[in-house]
Amino acid sequence: MTSEVSNGSKSPVKMEVDLATGSDGSTCGSNSDNAAALTVWEQANDVEELGDEFLKFNAEVHHSIINAHPWTKDPHYFKSIKISAVALLKMLIHAQSGHEKEIMGMLVGKVAHETIIVMDTFPLMVEGTEVRVNPQEQAYEFIVQQVESMERVGRREKVLGWYHSHPGYGCWLSGIDVSTQSSNQRYQEPFVAVVVDHIRTLSFGKVHVGAFRTYPEGYKPPDEGPQEYQSIPMEKIEDFGVHCKSYYSLEVSFFKSSLEKNLINMLWYKYWLNSLSADAASAQERHLNKLTTDLAKKVENAASSVDRASYDHSALQEKLAQCAKDAAKLSYKQINAMIGSLIKDDIFKVY
Repeated sequence: MTSEVSNGSKSPVKMEVDLATGSDGSTCGSNSDNAAALTVWEQANDVEELGDEFLKFNAEVHHSIINAHPWTKDPHYFKSIKISAVALLKMLIHAQSGHEKEIMGMLVGKVAHETIIVMDTFPLMVEGTEVRVNPQEQAYEFIVQQVESMERVGRREKVLGWYHSHPGYGCWLSGIDVSTQSSNQRYQEPFVAVVVDHIRTLSFGKVHVGAFRTYPEGYKPPDEGPQEYQSIPMEKIEDFGVHCKSYYSLEVSFFKSSLEKNLINMLWYKYWLNSLSADAASAQERHLNKLTTDLAKKVENAASSVDRASYDHSALQEKLAQCAKDAAKLSYKQINAMIGSLIKDDIFKVY
């Protein structure tokens, strides 16, 4: 990934200019369209409006929790995470800038009782591929510079996690992610890992994001019973299955305050335009093609197992049931893609 894509500075800005004005200089869409889209997005993602007091950094509460180290006694101490709409939009815009390559950044915020609160984020310039991110030495130097900059201007929030994207293959931790998060928790607690899938977000219209913390080495987590089914690409199922008991998910919710209104509007405008771009449409089309191919492989794999005389038929039924769920989700995404295409045609008057 080049720095031009990693920092999201050039490509998205150029795209904004191209989309914001037509060939005759007229504005595409309107303020009312933009505001209506933001309202729908906030409702779809249950963005809660909180008082401005919530944004204040309570040093006494924060440091009392840090000094008590409750996570050493209870590996499941942090149960939820609250992410500001500002931080969420920044992550999504950054993920869009990477297209189908992974991106990475840091989370800034505070802690409360059993809760991690993310107030802001900043991106890192990393070398990304479609399956992993490789932080370089300058990325770590940049983190130090950012922390020092926050301290100089009187910001008291702390770096308490990292985020990265999984373009099109869901929100979970790979083996590399588990190793990274475990190291972070070992040396700089409290720390959380957030994963965002901007391509699935575009397909569903609802943000696909997950927050995770790893268990200490040697810890055996309690049996939590059946988990909600998650569609994982066939080539990643093994990686998912091997490490899925090494971490747990936090309940994710989103919030906003009146103080952030103008910033949210500016970020939303950029995110909305990026989502309407040709690049986003192409990525979504490739994503749907990959899902269709992946579903065909899963059905073929399930069907080929029928020939084995000793095969467990209950396992076959489970595989076919999962294929049916994947097919239903794929159909839903395809319908959403068609609706999105019609909306864009209407906004930009393409008939």
